[in-house]
Amino acid sequence: MTRNLIGVSPDETVKRACELMLEFGIGSLVVVENGRVVGFFTKTDVIRHVVVPGRPNTTPVRDVMTRELITVSASTPIKDVLDVMVKRGIKHVLVEENGEVVGIFTLTDLLTASRRKLRTAIAAE
Repeated sequence: MTRNLIGVSPDETVKRACELMLEFGIGSLVVVENGRVVGFFTKTDVIRHVVVPGRPNTTPVRDVMTRELITVSASTPIKDVLDVMVKRGIKHVLVEENGEVVGIFTLTDLLTASRRKLRTAIAAE
């Protein structure tokens, strides 16, 4: 899980949101309003709701963000997190503790953990 979430205001433009994703090398942003996560913005949202329909890149994030937040508890086993991701057809899932979003789990996190486990196994041989 990644705890350092990059957020954007719902009033920010899609262009600026995409610039942030490029700057930080990420594929999604949490949408934050009044200190609370109110949405999720991904590359897929850009494709589905901006590029394909031909909307301008000045469109506010609030008009195209995903409002339904799919979350798992921080204590959820990775296997169960992956089950949620597969069943929902998503590449990112928000992680919460005590009702607050505290991180994000992505397929990249899974690959990083797998690579670390493999290195540990090789070093033990």
